[in-house]
Amino acid sequence: MNKRYSLHKIECESKSPFNEEAYSRFKFGDTHCARLFAEELFDGFIKEFGEEILQQKEIILFPSPYHSIPTASNFLCSYFKEQLNFFLFENNLPACIESKIHRNQTYVEDYGNMNFEERMTLISKDTYYIDKHFIDGKFCIFIDDIKITGSHEKTVDKILKDYNVNGEFIFVYFAELMNKTIHPKIENHYNYFKIKSVNDLIEVINSDGFSFNTRITKYILLTNEEDFEFIFNNISRKKSTKILSNAISNNYHKVEEYQNNINKLKNKLKWLSTYKKDKDKVLTHQNLQ
Repeated sequence: MNKRYSLHKIECESKSPFNEEAYSRFKFGDTHCARLFAEELFDGFIKEFGEEILQQKEIILFPSPYHSIPTASNFLCSYFKEQLNFFLFENNLPACIESKIHRNQTYVEDYGNMNFEERMTLISKDTYYIDKHFIDGKFCIFIDDIKITGSHEKTVDKILKDYNVNGEFIFVYFAELMNKTIHPKIENHYNYFKIKSVNDLIEVINSDGFSFNTRITKYILLTNEEDFEFIFNNISRKKSTKILSNAISNNYHKVEEYQNNINKLKNKLKWLSTYKKDKDKVLTHQNLQ
């Protein structure tokens, strides 16, 4: 039987139990917020499951499934891992191991606005892989940032059953929707609380501690021409290159909805590269005179 833990309980639509602005920044790549949330989550979790954790010989951590680009929950999981490993170290126990459920993701729709049935229909089209032999019989902790309909947990549970994985499983969430009369679209209220425009997006991207994740990569690739130009002109070439690299690694260049901005990005970066080479040649020639 699976066990569950959630730090924050969402009972009221108009009153959030956590900082909505920080959560929104976290979902769009602010790793400082991810670290703070992970520390808070671990403190609550270990109070409830500390004795059980101390009885384990080997612990495996999992963020939500992803292909190549990490999700926001991947950063939450990594910082949670730091806290857990220090706790294990203090108790003279082996460090935990972070693993992964591999996912080939195909959709571009906005998941956060959907109900349970719509979410399950969408994610059922994806394919998943888990290394059964590595985790079979182990104590596994599955970490996600928020539980709204339970579709993520149901999907992971199905993967474990399909692969006939045995073990002890705990699903851990930063927040959980408890009041089922609240529509699941509240998830997007939290996701976009801080991100109302491309200016807000640029502020996060250019902040200290920023790291690209799946959400912000998809968001940029779906922007209109004007917004895409604004983003490109207000971030570094290194970050633009990272967007292109991420897109290719996740096979987004094979998805029609993303292709236009991916090709624009490729052409812009190619032009910049050519321009820099020509400029360097001119400067070299001038220095030789």
